[in-house]
Amino acid sequence: MSEAPHDRPTADELLHAVEEFVAGEAACASDGRRRFNLRVAANALGIVRRQLRLGEEQGQAHAARLERLGMGDDAELAAAIRSGALDDRHEEVLEVVRESVRAKLAVANPRYADDARSQGAVNGP
Repeated sequence: MSEAPHDRPTADELLHAVEEFVAGEAACASDGRRRFNLRVAANALGIVRRQLRLGEEQGQAHAARLERLGMGDDAELAAAIRSGALDDRHEEVLEVVRESVRAKLAVANPRYADDARSQGAVNGP
């Protein structure tokens, strides 16, 4: 993501600073509800940062995966799966779906993917 014509701090640096501040406030909060809300806010800021950093590349990779299956979007893929049109390409479809889930986890909760990988659960049965 190009920051031109803007100087530092970058959008990512600003979001990171706010995320760290909110997480710090959450750690110090004595009220359970406030601590929970601050943690949710810090997590949301982290998701936004990762989405801004990875979104364009992930979008292109996702479009390429769909194209390999001859699909234009997720709705078309879902309809083809439901109708059985891709049953003869089960392994290929499974890999496309797994890659999509990995990409989503890289944004939503990268620790989950790391934990699952360390437990051997990422590739499924």
